[in-house]
Amino acid sequence: MRILFIGAGAVGSYLGGWLSSTNNDVTIIDPWPEQVNWVNKNGIEVSGPHHTFIAKPRMLHFHQSEELSRESQFDIGFIAMKAYDTEWAAQFINKFIAPQGLIISAQNCWPDPLISNIVGEKRTVGLVMSNISVELYTPGKVSRPGHSLMRDLGHNVFRIGSHNGEKTDLLEKIREILDVIDSSVITNNLWGERWAKLSQNCMGNPVVAMSNLGTAELAQDPLCRKLQINLAREAAEIGIKMGYKFDSFGGASTEKWLKSDNPDIYNALDNMIKGRSNGPNRRPSMGQDVHRGRKTEIRFMNGYVLDHAKKMNIPLPYTELTVETILKIDAKEIIPDKENIYSIIQSIK
Repeated sequence: MRILFIGAGAVGSYLGGWLSSTNNDVTIIDPWPEQVNWVNKNGIEVSGPHHTFIAKPRMLHFHQSEELSRESQFDIGFIAMKAYDTEWAAQFINKFIAPQGLIISAQNCWPDPLISNIVGEKRTVGLVMSNISVELYTPGKVSRPGHSLMRDLGHNVFRIGSHNGEKTDLLEKIREILDVIDSSVITNNLWGERWAKLSQNCMGNPVVAMSNLGTAELAQDPLCRKLQINLAREAAEIGIKMGYKFDSFGGASTEKWLKSDNPDIYNALDNMIKGRSNGPNRRPSMGQDVHRGRKTEIRFMNGYVLDHAKKMNIPLPYTELTVETILKIDAKEIIPDKENIYSIIQSIK
């Protein structure tokens, strides 16, 4: 299959690396010159709960995009950019994908409607990546923390779906090529899957980013766990109010997160998160952004939830203070530190 990626960060490099190593014709275009130059010379080292290998997809700088205009169009395109880059990325990639092809959002947050408005609903596919974290800090090296593939634990990582729930032959082909990486399914509940992933990101990404701690380190601290639980509860509440159907996220049922103000349920959730202190010390995307000095996706993640809550006049104190804190870090008014978490908890008491 002929595949084009826009974005060679952690997700684009991991997926692109895998797909190019499994007999697909993969091109990745990216604005990070060091990454493009390194990969063209040395390839991408892909490591994780699988064999480590060197993949060699074709990489292009943006100023080389005219080369694509002189080639046959691609079967599918992946957008693997930050949420705030969605619209221009969709406009850019659209002309290189065949009319019968599909454009896939391999992103966090809620980017699908933005892409659909540009390329059309029938050409747009959402890809929700569940319980997977990938990291890239230096050119040419992408890693996936963890000790086993999720398929070995009975969990479906890649959930792909069209906006109207329609299943097509091309969608099945996409599922098949992703299934080589880890378990992949077609979902007819894209929006429920999206909100579940959004909720999971809301409870994890900003807490890592504001504290400069990994997920295992956060799990050791009761106040860090308290912030995570309350962020999960607030995100779940808004998703349910908006009519989305999602049974679970973050290792527990949606119902438990919603009822986490019950002491017994809170203690059960707290102990569940505490148990992760011995697991992989992951640093999800927002933590990586802060580490690299990039602007975060906070306005499109917790900020997206907060915007909908305000429209419904529902207060979300933990979410609101979390957004304010990350925006201050983005503006370099404060630095990432665990004290930021303590400050939020103390402000709400």
